[in-house]
Formats: sequence, C-alpha cells, structure tokens
Amino acid sequence: MRVSKRPRAQSVIALIGATVLCFACVMPAGAAARLRDLVRVAGSRPTMVLGYGVVVGLAGTGDSSRSLATDQTMSNLLREFGVQVSPDAISSRNVAVVLVTATLPALVRTGDRLDVNVSSAGDATSLSGGTLLLTQLIGVDRNPYAVAQGPLSVGGFRYEQAGSITEKNHVTSGMIPEGAVVERTIVPAVLQPDGTIELILKEPDYTTAERVAEAIDRADPAAAATTIDAGRVRLHTGKISESDLVRLMASIDDLSVEPSVDARVVVNERTGTIVSGGDVWVSPISVAQGDIEVAITQRNYVSQPDGAYFGPSAGISTVVVPEAQISTQESKVRTLSMQGATIDQLIQGLRSIHASSRDVIAILQGIKRAGALHAELIIQ
Repeated sequence: MRVSKRPRAQSVIALIGATVLCFACVMPAGAAARLRDLVRVAGSRPTMVLGYGVVVGLAGTGDSSRSLATDQTMSNLLREFGVQVSPDAISSRNVAVVLVTATLPALVRTGDRLDVNVSSAGDATSLSGGTLLLTQLIGVDRNPYAVAQGPLSVGGFRYEQAGSITEKNHVTSGMIPEGAVVERTIVPAVLQPDGTIELILKEPDYTTAERVAEAIDRADPAAAATTIDAGRVRLHTGKISESDLVRLMASIDDLSVEPSVDARVVVNERTGTIVSGGDVWVSPISVAQGDIEVAITQRNYVSQPDGAYFGPSAGISTVVVPEAQISTQESKVRTLSMQGATIDQLIQGLRSIHASSRDVIAILQGIKRAGALHAELIIQ
C-alpha cells in the first residue's frame, strides 16, 4: 500500500485533470460598453407568472394512483364537461399534473406569445409526447396574465422494459415554444409623476454612475442627469410627451461608457477553472511548496510450531504474524518569488514549479488570507 501525504501550499488555481485552465478576462484601458448594457430603467421589470395544469396523452408514464392530486384534478376537470366521476374511480397513467411557469417581458400587449416551461408535480416518469391542457397563468397579485396550451417539447427520452431503464436528460420537464398567449397589457411606468426618469445600474459603482451621468449630459444637456447614489442616475426631463420620451431613451441607449470593473477572481473547484476580471494585481510574495511521500509495506509471516514437541494438550496453533515497514521521502521544496504581478503572471509562475490544480487553489486562498491578492476571491 502506498499513501501520499501532500501538505497544501497556501494558494493556487483550478484545472481539469492535470491541465491548468485560466481565463484572464481583463478589460483594457479605454474599453467601453453600451449604456443599455450597464443600466435598466426604474419601473421597467419582467413579471413572473405561474399556473397549475394537466398534461394528457402520455404513454403510461403519467402519475400513478398514489397521486391523489391527479385523481382529484381529473374529477374536477371532467365535471366541467358534465361528466360525474368520483376521484376513487379514476385510474390512468396517461395524465400528469404539472406546474407551468413563464416570464413576461417589461412591455407586453394582449395577444403576444411567450414560451412556457412545464414541470411534473406528481410521480410521473416522463412527460414526453404529452399535451398541456388550457392553463391559466397568474401573477403574485393573483390576477391572470396569460393562458397556456399545446404539445410539450421534451429534450430527452426514457425507456423501460423488464426492469431495465435507459434515460437521457430530464424527461419530467419540458417547454412549449410560444405556448402562452398574453391576456393583459403591461406598460411600464418609466416616467415618474415629477417628470424624472431613474436609471438603475446593474452593477452599482460610484465611478460608473458618475461616468453615466457625464455621458448623458454630453449627449443631451437638456436631460440634466445627476447621480443619486452608487446605483442610481436621475434624468430631469420635465413634462415631455410619450414620443419625446421614446426619442430621448433611443438617443442615450447606445452611448459608450467605460465602466469601473471590480477586481475579482472566481475559482470553480469542481471544474478546475479560474476566471479573473478587472485589473487584478498581487503584491510581492514568496510561495514555498513541497511534497512528502509515505510508503507503507506490509508482509504476513506464518508461524507454524511443532505440535509434537509441545504436546497435543498445549493449545498450540498456527498464527499469521503481520510485519509493516514504513519509509518516507521528502521531495525538494519548490519556491516562487514575485515582486508584484498580475494574476496571469502568477498562474504562469505556479505552472513553472509544476503546482497541481489543488495546490493552485490552495495557494490563491493563502495569498488572499495573507493580504497580497488585491481582489475579491469567490470560491464556487
């Protein structure tokens, strides 16, 4: 038996297998983004809706008789068509109760179509081949916003025969492209009663907010943009018409603004991936990393005493005697010293001393704890 004991050096990377994979996504100086990609307009937000429905037409893969909700739902549904059937008399594996979800954009009008997601709420084994019956989708205010119906598209399969099962992807959920029809118009209240418009930064930052206000003032001084805090910029438009509001928003949507990017390093321990964003710098550091290998070898010796010599009444028997030998070997300690560097240069330096992926992740954590990594370290 061979046991290797490796003390983790205090910081390093993520990888796949023995290959270190590092993406350094650093925004160069002067790089700009469109204003529409940095902000959203206050009062303009999507609406999530939910519905409870029934999927029919399944090939024996629906809910079992143990699902009381399915039996009760089918009884209520048949009663709407004048058919009186007790829930106890319903036994079919061709139907399944489901939950239907969808997200309405900020601006929708009656008659618009939406994609809907359908997920099993019972013990159905597959929704493949099923059709969703008319389902009302309601919002958090309990008011209906859309109705959904149609055949499901399930990106997978499941086949079972004589106890053997073959399955690909999740077959208990699917979607209906453009399966919902909007029944209520939603128009966002972008213009406030006092004639102002608020832009909300998706990533709050004081520097970015100030740059957004300056860019709008240069493009349209009449908008009178002012920063409220790190996440809000207010436009003072006065009393303008809806058409003027559209022209104003169209004129600032594509403005170029250079955002202030936070320094972050994201490490995914499962996939061994490191992604760094912004200008990530490391202060002067020294990293020492070494390995200790411990080898344990065990042999079994058989002791066979002479029973005739001791006599039959002596209680002498054959025994197995284990004997272990332990040896240790310590490899040469590998060191790395850097007088200030970027995260990319750090990773390259760690690769030069043949640091493993687990070591790289541990080293990065150690450098952060030592205060030498000037970025937010996010471990996923």
